[in-house]
Amino acid sequence: MAALYTVIVSDDEDELREAVCTMIPWEDYGFCLVGNASNGLDALQLVEKHEPDLLLTDIRMPFISGIELARQVREIRPATNIAFLSGYDDFEYAKQAIQYNIISYMLKPLTLEGLGAELRNIRQKIDAQFALFRQAVPRADEQDLRAAFLMPLVLDDYPDPDGAAQAEALARQCGLLRDADDHPYYTVMVSILLNEDGSNCTDPSFPSSVHTLSEKYLRGSSFFASGKVISVLLGNPSDFEEYLHILADEIPQMASRVLGKRCRIGVSRPANSLSALNDAYREAMEALRQGDKTEAGAQFISDLAPAVKGGNLLCKRALDTLDQYYMDADLSLVSLSGMLDVSPNHLSACIKKYAGETFINILIRKRMEAARDLLSTSSLKIQEIAQRCGYTDQHYFSYCFKKYCGESPNAMRRRLDLEKAGEPS
Repeated sequence: MAALYTVIVSDDEDELREAVCTMIPWEDYGFCLVGNASNGLDALQLVEKHEPDLLLTDIRMPFISGIELARQVREIRPATNIAFLSGYDDFEYAKQAIQYNIISYMLKPLTLEGLGAELRNIRQKIDAQFALFRQAVPRADEQDLRAAFLMPLVLDDYPDPDGAAQAEALARQCGLLRDADDHPYYTVMVSILLNEDGSNCTDPSFPSSVHTLSEKYLRGSSFFASGKVISVLLGNPSDFEEYLHILADEIPQMASRVLGKRCRIGVSRPANSLSALNDAYREAMEALRQGDKTEAGAQFISDLAPAVKGGNLLCKRALDTLDQYYMDADLSLVSLSGMLDVSPNHLSACIKKYAGETFINILIRKRMEAARDLLSTSSLKIQEIAQRCGYTDQHYFSYCFKKYCGESPNAMRRRLDLEKAGEPS
């Protein structure tokens, strides 16, 4: 029998969630249920922990909406597909999230038969995704033309200042550039697959797998050369800022999940001309060389600047900065990595390696400890304490606090007041 796809269910309606979890014969549809959550925060933590193939989530949930949850899941686990359960009124709203790996929209109310039929469809779609990633898909002629045009520019060291206009004309001819006004930035990404023993086992078909994922986010072309996949990605700086770290996570996640192989990636800085592609390629190769040889994942050349390189040092700087900004409700792994001038991929890997847990868990613990201090040493209202600890929603704060500390903020305050008064609690 084919391997089962893992799934997490998230819905704040307890009866519905329990019915879905217990009454659906998951294995008959090709799935294995690994967790369920009653709100977006718990769902996000479960996704981090279990790395599921599918998250089945309601759109309207406490604390983090389904769409915000989808966005945050894409940041940490882009290889996870998301299926939305939504009321009719939410359907248009749900379509905003199309770029967040949404594989299905289901309208409530839903019958168990209806959900079963849709799970069959989702199973087929994930099968197709995995097959596309696994197979050597014959390249389209246009891709061949682009690869033939890019290969010498990337691999040969011949910046020809007079050839810039001609190179752009050829790039338009093969469809890489759209028109004379198309002046994107270029980033070079080099990807390799490794066997258990760390030897290179990159297959000449792997460029099509990389290209399949790349084109979800950025324009570009990938080709195979001397045991590695070289991708030239096009976009403006904000495209790279938003999507490059997600793509650089998704490729190794899919390589591990679908091929059972470790994938290592080196990424250059953005360059602003075709004649700079060779320099960018050298940067990507240098990043690949300097990265951790034993770990799957991406290494950005910009993360190797002397000021940011140290793993343990970077983790300490990250925790110090988190101590300083935990009260900011918008603090995220991406915003913290921006403050430290490193990629989110590098920062996330560093924190996991040196602090032993994920960014989300560290942030919640920091906020809860600060809240506990304020509860016991100040007379601030619960609402004010919530805001000082980075929570705009008092109910969300109280939920997290009770989950973390075992009692609600009000209960803790009453207990502390009684203890101060010398009465047993």
